[in-house]
Amino acid sequence: MADNELDFCLMDSPLGQIKIVASGDFLTEAEFVAEGTPLTELTAPSVLSPLLQECRAQLTAYFSGHLKVFDLPLKPRGTDFQQEVWRGLQEIPFGKTISYLTLSKRLGNVKAIRAVGHANGQNPLAIIVPCHRVIGSDGSLTGYAGGLWRKKWLLQHEGVLLQKELFPD
Repeated sequence: MADNELDFCLMDSPLGQIKIVASGDFLTEAEFVAEGTPLTELTAPSVLSPLLQECRAQLTAYFSGHLKVFDLPLKPRGTDFQQEVWRGLQEIPFGKTISYLTLSKRLGNVKAIRAVGHANGQNPLAIIVPCHRVIGSDGSLTGYAGGLWRKKWLLQHEGVLLQKELFPD
C-alpha cells in the first residue's frame, strides 16, 4: 500500500468500538468511535491488511491482560512538538503514571505544561501511545479525549487505580 493510501478497520473493545487507520506501512490513528456515529459511514474493508490484523491482535492481547508494550510501526500526523510529546508518552511504562508537569520537565521545558497538555489531548493513537497515563500534579484524572470514564478504566486495567479509588463511597 502506498503511503498516501488509507486503510482502516473497526474493532470492538471493552471500551466501545475503536477505528484503526493505517497509511502505507504505518499506523496513523486508533481512536474511539463516538457513540451515535452511523456505522454506514464507517464501512470497513472485508480483508484486513497484515498491519491492521497485527494491531487488532495486540489491542486484544492488551485488553485481555497479556500485553504491556505495543510493538507497531507508528506514524501519527502532527507538528514536530506534538511528535516530541507523543514520543515522551511512549516512555511511560505500563502500570505507571506521570503528571503533565513531569512530562514537560522531561521534554526540557517546564513552562510548556499547557502546550504539553494540549498535545497530549491531540494524540491520534489512543491506548497505543498511552496518553491515559498522564494525570494532574495532584493525582487527579484530568481530561481524556476518549472520555474520563475510559481513562479510569484503562488505569484500573493497568493496576494504577483500585476499584475503590474509582468509585468512592
